[in-house]
Amino acid sequence: MHPRFKKYVADLDTGLRHLLKAKPVLPAELPSDMPLAGVYLFSERGRHLYVGRSNRLRRRIGRHCRLGATHRMGAFAFRLAREATGYLKATYKTEGSRSALLKNRRFAAAFVRAKARIRRMHVRYVEESDPVKQALLEIYVATVLKTPYNDFDTH
Repeated sequence: MHPRFKKYVADLDTGLRHLLKAKPVLPAELPSDMPLAGVYLFSERGRHLYVGRSNRLRRRIGRHCRLGATHRMGAFAFRLAREATGYLKATYKTEGSRSALLKNRRFAAAFVRAKARIRRMHVRYVEESDPVKQALLEIYVATVLKTPYNDFDTH
């Protein structure tokens, strides 16, 4: 393995341990002194569901569950709504697209419920400002914890 890459990989398990040791809070209870950038983890009843990363943690976490969050903001909620309604296949065609799904009453209601569900989940986070380390840590955490709502596939 190349030494430059090896340096990044060496810290991944430490990042995961710090993330799991972090105090879980509700999205509405994020502290004012939280770090700006890092990796976050949503969990429900002790089950780790989704990991993400951002250079604006507070804003990104909020976008997953805000009432007015759109399909472009609430990727996790959108996946939960897909699962709840059975519209599992992503597409770039007009029929079945994200905007078309939101015109479907049943799907739109499921999306609203998914955002409310996320507001009741616990989230924890760890500071990481380096974008490469963020990306690697997100993938590492999702892989190790087997978070079911992360998808690194291209669509």
